Amino acid sequence: MAIPVVDLADFLSGDPGKKADFVQLLGKAYEEVGFVAVKNHGIPDELIASQYEYVQQFFSLPLEKKLHYEIEGLAGQRGYTSFGREHAKGSEAPDLKEFFQYGQTVEDSDAIKEEYPDNVQVAEIKPFNKTLFDAYRAFEKSGKSLLRAIALYLGLEEQYFDAHIRNGNSILRCIHYPPITKEPKSAIRAEQHEDINLITLLVGASADGLQILTKQGEWVNVTSLPEQIVVNVGDMLQRLTNNKLRSTTHRVVNPRRELWHTSRFSMPFFLHPRSEMSLACLGSCIDATHPKAYPDATAGEYLDERLREIGLKK
Repeated sequence: MAIPVVDLADFLSGDPGKKADFVQLLGKAYEEVGFVAVKNHGIPDELIASQYEYVQQFFSLPLEKKLHYEIEGLAGQRGYTSFGREHAKGSEAPDLKEFFQYGQTVEDSDAIKEEYPDNVQVAEIKPFNKTLFDAYRAFEKSGKSLLRAIALYLGLEEQYFDAHIRNGNSILRCIHYPPITKEPKSAIRAEQHEDINLITLLVGASADGLQILTKQGEWVNVTSLPEQIVVNVGDMLQRLTNNKLRSTTHRVVNPRRELWHTSRFSMPFFLHPRSEMSLACLGSCIDATHPKAYPDATAGEYLDERLREIGLKK
């Protein structure tokens, strides 16, 4: 399935007509599909290439070395999470993946620094740490522009999200789905789920496998071109907009048998706000036909609840 394609350069062009068209295109896509492909997203190709290289080097390390970076008490929010630890909400079966997570670096005097554990530094691959930092900042910048367009679509001030995401709790996750070595119990590498956050920015994965569930209840493959990133709505934005913008169910399926020997790498950036942001449904998204669907909660409360549901937090 070709998901709608938008060009972020139109939004940033300074041309009011192009900007307005971009806002409508993006908003409608998020109401109807929940996923878009974004070109001219501003994340440098060479940065993405470097990150892939170091991610592959990290996951090639012996397990005992990787386990050194799996730190008790961090609920998988920083460092390494070993194979089979995480499962989708409502599913008992663990996902067939291992991953490494990198979070916010607070560089000013913001007191929110106290909320965040330090990032885990990988000693064996020195440039990995700097590359993760640079990629994180690039994703943050691109995501901020997309949220400005979403704010305009919702009839909010363009900068509505800016303060909420400044030093926000976003996560850059590097995922490795290892080769399949025996008949799998399930055809699913990552069980169906919705993302927790506001929006997710995904650099084209190294192999196919991503599928989304359409409104008609059909699973369809999502493909994007190498120069595009895929960006989808998460549950926090769905809650905030009282289901106006859709958090689309998606999953990762196993490759064809002849490709079982291959690894799949994927690098989603989960854009989260600060923990104190209210996710209370926007008044403009509530009316007689769309009554308020969710109780009020802060982003921090909601994240905590979801991390418990997926088994990362006790």
